[in-house]
Formats: sequence, C-alpha cells, structure tokens
Amino acid sequence: MLQSLRVSNFALIEELEVEFGDGLNILTGETGAGKSILLGSIQMALGAKASKELIRNGADSAYVEIVFDRCPKAVEEELARQELSMEDESVTISRKLTMTGKSVSRINGETVNAATVKAVAAMLLEIHGQQEHHSLLNRDKHLDLLDRYAGEALIRQKEKTAELFSEYRRIKSELVQAREDSTNKNRDCSYLEFACKEIAEAAYKDGEMEELERSFQKLSHAKLLAEGVAAALSATADGGEENADSLLSTAVRSLSKISIYDTEAEELLGQAEEIAALLSEFNRAAASYLESLSENEEEYIRVSERLDLLNRLKSKYGRTMEEVLAYGRECEEKLERYADYDAYLEKLEKEYTVVERKLENECEVLSGLRKSAALELTKQITQAISELNFLEVRFEICFERTDYSANGFDTAEFYIATNPGEEIKPLIKVASGGELSRIMLALKSVFADRDEIPTLIFDEIDTGISGRTAQMVSEKMAVIAADRQLLCITHLPQIAAMADTHFLIEKTTDGVKTTTRIEKLLPEASVEELARMLGGASITDAVRENAREMKALAAIKKQNGKS
Repeated sequence: MLQSLRVSNFALIEELEVEFGDGLNILTGETGAGKSILLGSIQMALGAKASKELIRNGADSAYVEIVFDRCPKAVEEELARQELSMEDESVTISRKLTMTGKSVSRINGETVNAATVKAVAAMLLEIHGQQEHHSLLNRDKHLDLLDRYAGEALIRQKEKTAELFSEYRRIKSELVQAREDSTNKNRDCSYLEFACKEIAEAAYKDGEMEELERSFQKLSHAKLLAEGVAAALSATADGGEENADSLLSTAVRSLSKISIYDTEAEELLGQAEEIAALLSEFNRAAASYLESLSENEEEYIRVSERLDLLNRLKSKYGRTMEEVLAYGRECEEKLERYADYDAYLEKLEKEYTVVERKLENECEVLSGLRKSAALELTKQITQAISELNFLEVRFEICFERTDYSANGFDTAEFYIATNPGEEIKPLIKVASGGELSRIMLALKSVFADRDEIPTLIFDEIDTGISGRTAQMVSEKMAVIAADRQLLCITHLPQIAAMADTHFLIEKTTDGVKTTTRIEKLLPEASVEELARMLGGASITDAVRENAREMKALAAIKKQNGKS
C-alpha cells in the first residue's frame, strides 16, 4: 500500500509530507486548493511526463518521493528481474526534476529509466480519473476487461492460440508468396538459372576477396614500391665506396687486423661480421623483391579483372561475397521447388488447411471460455451497477466474429440500458460522465477479488452525481476499501463521511507567496470539514450536527458491510 508521500518545490507545494492509512483515504478541500497538484506529484514520481514549469517559482528543482510497504510478491519478482534490491517488503520511488528539463528517477536509491518505474508502479498503484473513465468508451478495452475477469484458464488458452496464430500467419504468408510465384514461374526460372550459373562459374574460394584486395594494393603501387626499394639498395649495396656494404667490409677488415691483440676487439669483429651477414641477406631479399615488381604486369591485369568480376556479383546479389554465395544457394533451392512446383504447392496448401483447422478449433475454445465468463461477469456488473442508484439497468456483453488474430476471432462490446423502457445500446452511445464514473466504480468492485494492485486512486469519481446516488457510491467505495487501500479526491460530503482517514488540502498565502499544504484531520476537524462541504460559507450548529450524524451513519454502514 501507499505508505507515505514527500513533495518539495512542486507547483504550489513548497514542502509537504504525508502518511496515508489503510482503507479509504479521503482528500477534500476548496476548489483550487491544490488537490490536482497533489495527484500530479504522484503521477510525476510514477513516470508521467513532466516539464520544468512544474518547479515552484524560485526553486532550481522539484522532488517527489513515494514509499510503498507490504508490496505484493509480483513486485519483488519484477525488481529482481530488473536487478533491483528490495528490503522489508517496501519500495521507495523518487524523481528529481531540474530546471534543465531533465529528471532522475530512482527505485530504492538506484537510478532507473521511466519504463522501469512504470512497470513497477503498475503493480503497486492504479489511478482512475476522467481519462480512465473515457477509456470505457473504447470497445477494444472491453475484450481486455473480460479476459482479465476470465482468469488463468483463458490466459493459457490465449497463449496457445497466439502461438498457433503465429504458425498460421507464417504458412499463409508463404502460401500467398508461392501462389504469386506460380504465375511468374517461367520468368523466375530463367532468372534463377542465370544467377546460379553466374555465381557458380565465378568459383569463389573462401578468403579470396581479401587476398585479391591485398594483391591489387601491391600491384597498383608497383612503381612507387620499386623506386623505394631501389633507393634502399643504392644506399646499402649498389657499387661505389660510400654504400653500407662497402663501408661495413672496411670495418670488418680493420677489426680483423687487431682482433688478435684483445678479446674485446675480437668480440667487436664478431658483431661486425654478423651485421655484414644480415646486410648481405637484406640486399639479396631486396634485389629479389625489386625483380618481382618488374614482372607483374600480367598479374596486375589478372587481379584487376578478377576483382571486377566479384564486385559485379556483389552489386547484383549481395553486399559481401558470403551474401552472394548464400543468395546462390537460395536460388538453387527455389529452382528445386520449381522442378516439382505442383507438389510443393500442394504440400503447402495441405499445411495451411491443417493449421487453419487447428486455429479455428483453438479460437472456438477461447471464444467459449470468454462467453462463459461473460455470463457471470454480466450478472456481477449488472448487480454492481444496480447498487449505484440506476433505476433499472440492463447490461450485456455482445460478441462479433472477426478475422483470426493472436487474440482469437472475437471482438466484444459492452451494451447497456440505464433507464426503464430504453433500448439496450453500445455504452459509447448511452453513458453520461456521471454514469461512466459509476460504471467504472462498479467494474472495480467486481474486479477487486482478481486484481492484485494494492492501492487505487479515484479522482473526480463524484462527477455528475449527488444525493442518494452519492451515498450509494460512497458505500460501494467502502466495500472496495475493505480489501485494499483507496485514495479518493472528492467534493461530496456523502463520500467524505466514509473516510477511514480524512485529509484536508488547502491553499495559504502570506501576501508574497502561495503554498498548498495537506493536513490529516482528527475526528472533530473531519466533522468541521464535512460541515463546510454541506453548508458552504454559512456553517451553523445545525449543519455541524448534520455532519456528525452523517459520520455516525457512515460508521454504521461500514461496520455492517464488514459483518
């Protein structure tokens, strides 16, 4: 559950820290006091987009920190998958936003990206506002809601169907391509035969391209290489008295004359003779290399022509010779298929028929599970909606068949009639804003036993409702709060009276700056806030007594709901 929230320099909030309780947490306050700002700070911490304009005037950064405790096992598993630590079943999520527009998110002190925050947060907290209510009008969401309700058996069947659909799609794609190829068979065969022949005649050997490129580099610079080697030989061996060979011979002769008189002179002679031998070997190698350069015109032509051939193949069949050879093998395989194409096509048709029949069967099973679950879900949603002050409600889940997909062949849409004598119609054509809020609340009450998310936040759940309807909505929220933590921002005293923990959000100013603050209300202060909500500007003793009575009745309702 959501244990605590700490906010610094976020919009009108300078410094705020609050600890939430179990059950139903109600947040009330005057219009414009900052209730939406508080919700916005939570959304920012959980990965929502945030701009630097949210930073409080005069501050250089905004900071939000949320602590969750008693987290579900799934959260620990997700953190382990993300290689993040978790201690004492608690998770701390924080985010710092700077004036540069950049932000840093952390989970238990370790820096993470927004995707990781959202993945973890989705298991801890769910926010329901007008945007989520309007998602009910998207018929694509209806099938998802039904599948969530149906449970593990349907999930396993969906996985099986999705796997089979993948195979079906692959074979269907191959069959469509094969049918297209069949009409172009003669033309394709001519091309494939030409490509196979051209690639085969090249007789390419592994590593040949690299060897040819090295040879071409040498041969194309033969003149420059010859000039350099000739210059080196001129310095070491070519005639005259000033080359290295003749000068070294002079040195050897001189040392030879004196070596008999001293062992160190004898060692010098040995070194000079070794140098002379090395120089002689170098001169022979250089002369041989120089001679080879003068005999390579024909080799240059051969290498150039070979490279041209291979590069032409690359320009036609692949970026590398390995790709060219692979393409050649593909052409050979295709030619083999064309050699007995009727048999290949017949085999593919049979495979397609078999997998389509299997997919049809699996989709039928999946659809059957859905329709069975829809009967029970329809009963529960009808009951839940009826408890929220609809005069006479009829609710149905209507199915239509579509093309195969990984999700089967079903589409589903919620139909509803909320008043006696009305024709049942798609939800999108019937529900008002207030009705959508109640329908969403009814759905949450139905799904409460199946959802593992421990904390729910309702924003503007009271849109378009009042009086007896508001009372029934408050009772439904108390039922949900018996099993999980709820935070609700409301303007209605009927809902606020049900609070297990009541918070007042208010805006204060000293004439220089304006600040939003939050206060946990003690019982008598909660009554005073209810009186304000009931009486507005004029709070009389009678209004206060009405507020006390409302709190007392709410306590009885909650107690009866638990028993």
